Amino acid sequence: MTAVKIIDGLYWVGAVDWNVRAFHGHTYNTQKGTTYNAYLVVDEKIALVDTVYGPFTADLIENIKEIIDPAKIDYIIANHVETDHSGALPAIHKLCPKAKVLGTQKCKEGLYKNYYGDWEFQEVKTGDKLSLGKKTLTFLEAPMLHWPDSMFTYMVEDAILLPNDAFGQHYASSQRFDDEVDPCFLMDEAAKYYANILLPFSPLVLRKIDEVQKANIPIKIIAPSHGIIWRKDPMKIVNAYVEWAKNTTKKKVVIVYETMWKSTEIMAKQIADGIIDSGGVDVKIYDVGSADKTDVIKEMLDAKGFLIGSSTHGNDMLPHMAGFLAFLKDMKPKGRLTAAFGSFGWAGGAVASIEKMLKESGIEVAQPGLGVKFVPDANEIKACYEFGREFAKKIGG
Repeated sequence: MTAVKIIDGLYWVGAVDWNVRAFHGHTYNTQKGTTYNAYLVVDEKIALVDTVYGPFTADLIENIKEIIDPAKIDYIIANHVETDHSGALPAIHKLCPKAKVLGTQKCKEGLYKNYYGDWEFQEVKTGDKLSLGKKTLTFLEAPMLHWPDSMFTYMVEDAILLPNDAFGQHYASSQRFDDEVDPCFLMDEAAKYYANILLPFSPLVLRKIDEVQKANIPIKIIAPSHGIIWRKDPMKIVNAYVEWAKNTTKKKVVIVYETMWKSTEIMAKQIADGIIDSGGVDVKIYDVGSADKTDVIKEMLDAKGFLIGSSTHGNDMLPHMAGFLAFLKDMKPKGRLTAAFGSFGWAGGAVASIEKMLKESGIEVAQPGLGVKFVPDANEIKACYEFGREFAKKIGG
């Protein structure tokens, strides 16, 4: 990708990573790739807002050179320490050694512990301003959205928000703007991003959006650090964040299971039939052993109910399910209902383990778990169906 003009004096100079398939270790499956968005603000003074992941340093430098000589950069704004946004900083700073690096106090600490660079650093806090000439940048601290060092940069005269990891998506594209891509697809990717990264911080998301709205800060464009730039309707993603952060749900149940010899899978499908036949409740079913966990968590974002099932192995749930529930616990979904089911050979154990972990996650266990020995018979098939119908009633079906 080459540099892309957003408005006069503001350019996208980031990089597109078409091939990345795992992010944050292996906690996020990026099947559609991602971008590392960096922005160049050109005025009497020049500021680079964020950099890119280290392996894409050459792309960043090449894009900057299309606009200006990198040596002319006066300021490097570090909205976030994480290496996908700061990895190119050491190389960039060598090209503009007199440039000041700006960020929060936590950012200063984090950059030093990552790169041990001897850079001139200017700490900024909420309300601080940086004049570039005709353009003014102001800063808004956003701790835990999603790291302690995080902040937003706002272009005052142009009403453009550069919020780093807020409002983004992991999506590699040759297009840069929301009016150039399918809106349904874009919102789906944005929901996936929120569910897998920002959901645990929902109370902070609400407070930060409320803070911005009460300050009557106009926003014409939102340019995040990953994915597509929101220029056609930036409030669309802001309003979606409000709903997601409120844990707004609908009549929907996500059934997630792991099975050894298909008995738990049989149970899952019969339970789903019971819910479906109750009417008015949407159902999604996933085998956690083969499904994309990132997609499953996204489907859970607006689901009122979760049903979790596993065969018993070693008097406990199967390992993929244990890992999935550990991740779900970290996501801290609120206002949901859940129940457990599963098959076993002799002693059982999976259902009790699942219920224990769900309770530890703060999710309400709405009805007793259902266990079946070996393969469900006709009566147990009926019990699974009724289990689903009973859960549907609690969801509102």
